[in-house]
Amino acid sequence: MSTRLSARPSTRLSTRLSTRLSALAASVALLTGLAAPAASADAAPAGGPSAQAAPTVNLATNPGFELPSPDLADWGSVPGWSCTGGPAEAAVTANAPHTGASALTVTPANADSTGECAQTVAVQPNTTYTASAWVRGNFVYLGATGTGKDVAPAWTETTGGGWQRLSTRFTTGPNARSIRLYVHGWYQQGPFSVDDVRVDGPAPAPAVAAGSVPTNDKVVFFTVDDGWQRTPEAERFIADHRLPITAFPLPMPAATDPDFFRRVTAVPGSSVQDHSVSHTDLSTLPLERQQVEICDARDSMTRVFGTTPTFFRPPYFTWNADTLQAAANCGIRTVLTADADFSWGAANIWHPGLLQPGDVVLMHWTDTLASDLQRALAAADAAGLKPAGLVDYLR
Repeated sequence: MSTRLSARPSTRLSTRLSTRLSALAASVALLTGLAAPAASADAAPAGGPSAQAAPTVNLATNPGFELPSPDLADWGSVPGWSCTGGPAEAAVTANAPHTGASALTVTPANADSTGECAQTVAVQPNTTYTASAWVRGNFVYLGATGTGKDVAPAWTETTGGGWQRLSTRFTTGPNARSIRLYVHGWYQQGPFSVDDVRVDGPAPAPAVAAGSVPTNDKVVFFTVDDGWQRTPEAERFIADHRLPITAFPLPMPAATDPDFFRRVTAVPGSSVQDHSVSHTDLSTLPLERQQVEICDARDSMTRVFGTTPTFFRPPYFTWNADTLQAAANCGIRTVLTADADFSWGAANIWHPGLLQPGDVVLMHWTDTLASDLQRALAAADAAGLKPAGLVDYLR
């Protein structure tokens, strides 16, 4: 359905709209036949015995649109959500929410927009989930992609001015680790609102906390945080020595100078990973707000650099059990600290002796980074170790 409708109403427009909506309804009806049937009381859950024992939780990020934007977030962003029209179309408002103090209201800006808002949700493979949301407006849709199987969207022609619950159930495929949850309206059908979104099912297992990498290889890992001070000297040192660097930039400096981070992570084994949105001590926040910090930074890094982070560096190295679960809910496998710090002229190894195989070295993007890298490389040489990339050792 790639045809777009004119912004001016006419008899021809009405005919085209009717045809388009009829075709859409027919396609949805066809897809409905592909949807997974409701499980009977005697049926084993798709995830097997372990999935049966796992508690059902809501995995959606900022499901009620009540959480504040973290400091340093994109201006006008909706925490946890990516909306195709940006703040020009999507906004959190207090206009008669379904529950709580606010809801998402989307006003498509032109005839070519459905006003889609979406988020990535980490899931378990071979497991059944139920996605639902309360919506208000005409021709509003809720669905999921990336499940590994066809999923029919839930939709309504009109909610009659009130709130209506949409729901769809799906079972993930054997390789599904995340799905894309979306809500959208339809062309020229006016604004719509969304509230109380849910993706109900078992959560992924918590991420693993680590300060080093278990390996007998004679390697060490250089990691560099934040990104506020980017110097040509550090860039040149990395290039001249072909150093694989694992960068943990914050979204704002990364988006300000993405080409710099592309250049300093050009050596094979290098990567750009997740360091939260605002560099807040996450251990002071509830799980829901930690999830926004980690997921939004993940989404920002993915948009800018084209690869999705799988490691998270907690600011100040502070984390708790909620951090591990929030990271997992964002698809992060490892919450990584370090066991040596060579930032700002330091040379601290937090265990006896020289650097050891698998050590993770902390540094920062500062005006001292070139000399910090030189000192860290000399320490690695003294221990008979070579820098390597985390992506080659942590999966």
